[in-house]
Amino acid sequence: MSAGDGVRTAAKGAWGAKREGEVVFRKVDAVAGYLTALLIPTALALSGELAVAEGDFPLVGSYTQNVPCKGDGSDAAEAKVTISAKEIVSNIGTCTILDLKQNPKNFVVHVECKFPAGPLMGDITFTPRPDKTIGFVDRDKTYNAVLHRCPS
Repeated sequence: MSAGDGVRTAAKGAWGAKREGEVVFRKVDAVAGYLTALLIPTALALSGELAVAEGDFPLVGSYTQNVPCKGDGSDAAEAKVTISAKEIVSNIGTCTILDLKQNPKNFVVHVECKFPAGPLMGDITFTPRPDKTIGFVDRDKTYNAVLHRCPS
C-alpha cells in the first residue's frame, strides 16, 4: 500500500495495516457467526433431520423383540429391550446413545455398544410402524427386529 491510497502505514503512525486488517477480520468473523447461526438450523430443517432433545425421545420405554410383550414379568429375558434417553439395554449388551436424529419416518441413533467380544460403534434406525410396533435395524442391515412396547 502506498501513502497516496488513503491508508497510513505502520511507519507513519495510527491506523497501521495490521490494525486495519484486524478490524476487517472482526467484521468477517461476526458476519460468519450470524450466517452460521441462521444457516445450520435452516439446513437441518430442509434436510428433514433434526437432533432430538434428551427428554424428547418418544421411544423411551420397555419392549420385547420379535414377540408381543405380556408385561406381567413372564417375558423371556433374552427378548427384553429397555430404551432410555441415554442408553439401550438388551440381552446382547448395553449401547450408549451418542447422537440421536429424527427425520419424518424414523429415528437414527448413533451408539457405542459394549459387547462381550468388545466395543462397537454404529448406527441403529428405529422406524415406528402403523401397528404400534417399532422396526429396528442396524446400519449394515445385519440385524433387524420388531420391538413390541410393554404395557406400563
